[in-house]
Amino acid sequence: MTFSLVARCAETGMFGVAISSSSPAVAARCSYAQAGVGAVASQNVTDPTLGPLGLELMGQGLSAPDALERIRQKGAFIEYRQVLMVDAMGRTAIHSGPNALGIWSEAQAENVASGGNLLADSGVPQAIVEGFLVAKGHLGDRLIAAMRAGLAAGGEAGPVHSAGMKIVDKVSWPVADLRCDWTEDCPIEAIATAWDIYKPQLDAYIQRAIDPREAPSYGVPGDE
Repeated sequence: MTFSLVARCAETGMFGVAISSSSPAVAARCSYAQAGVGAVASQNVTDPTLGPLGLELMGQGLSAPDALERIRQKGAFIEYRQVLMVDAMGRTAIHSGPNALGIWSEAQAENVASGGNLLADSGVPQAIVEGFLVAKGHLGDRLIAAMRAGLAAGGEAGPVHSAGMKIVDKVSWPVADLRCDWTEDCPIEAIATAWDIYKPQLDAYIQRAIDPREAPSYGVPGDE
């Protein structure tokens, strides 16, 4: 019911997760990232505890493959789960349990891993990885390009209704956390539209949190 990617920007060290599903509010349950540590997607009969566990393990210094092996040992009903991870060195790891739904597959390269279940075509994750690798610009632009590539390759077997994109960078909170929890239209394009609006303001929102005295004008009545 889901296809996604976790990724690291080799130039900036940012981490991101992008995900879409036929289920509602997929990003609320499945997307996890921590600046300086890594990113995790926990999906397919989702266990939301696996995302924070993966970040905790990588934060302790484990590589993505080693952290995932620990998750395999500790996670309940791991045969139903699909987990994607990328760490601070760009190492990736994927677990796809044998009870993953429908057509499921996975693909990975340095700095990026993709997986999906109940897919229209087993080549969707590879298309996502290739879409990310050839895309240029901000990590958010590359995540959107990758998800569009997955959709073009067939996406999910049925229509997708929710999507999300989370990006972390240096500070303790996500610098972007955009979600479309339900739509009858394309949720990936809804996220892309939100990103086009949010991207030019991203740095200003960070600055307002760190030191509002140095932040740009809010552009609202009473703002001097």
